Amino acid sequence: MPIINYRAREVNCKIVYCGPSLGGKTTNIKAIYSALPSPHKSELQIIDTNDDRTLFFDYFSLDLAQICGMRARFLVYAVPGQDYYKATRKMVLQGVDGIVFVADSDASRMDENIASLADLKALLIEHGYDYQSMPLVIQLNKRDLPSTLSVNEMLAALNDKGVPHFESVAIDSIGVVETFKAICGQVVGRLTTDIPVKA
Repeated sequence: MPIINYRAREVNCKIVYCGPSLGGKTTNIKAIYSALPSPHKSELQIIDTNDDRTLFFDYFSLDLAQICGMRARFLVYAVPGQDYYKATRKMVLQGVDGIVFVADSDASRMDENIASLADLKALLIEHGYDYQSMPLVIQLNKRDLPSTLSVNEMLAALNDKGVPHFESVAIDSIGVVETFKAICGQVVGRLTTDIPVKA
């Protein structure tokens, strides 16, 4: 649920990028951040290891829109995909308003995609969230690789609730902003019907 400050006329919405390790979550965050106008964003916080794996989480905030007459701030996170960071993923997913699942299109990574999505669903259940109603966008990343699965194959395995999907090459900033706009649109659309308006 969003954090609403009626006195400050502000609503904070949390978007989390999930998916298998090395699938492109941090690359997405960096590309989005670079594309955004400076006056509306915080500093980008990235804590990674020597091999560029996310160690804890990546984060920035963004002031983009108005919801029910209040300023909307999007808090954007990317979480590590490795099994031993499950506790971190669970912590960051607390209070989530929208999720981008970044899938690796390489054929050899499909089992990891499926396992990562199952992990996400389990963590949402632990928090008491309904996966079916949670705003979600699926990004099929690394479409430039020679060994990619077809879009239909990936969607058959990963898109069980028919959410919007985007093909991307995050390292080249292709499909990144479109994905981000789609999840922001879903979150805003849901919140405009859920937030009680106060004078």
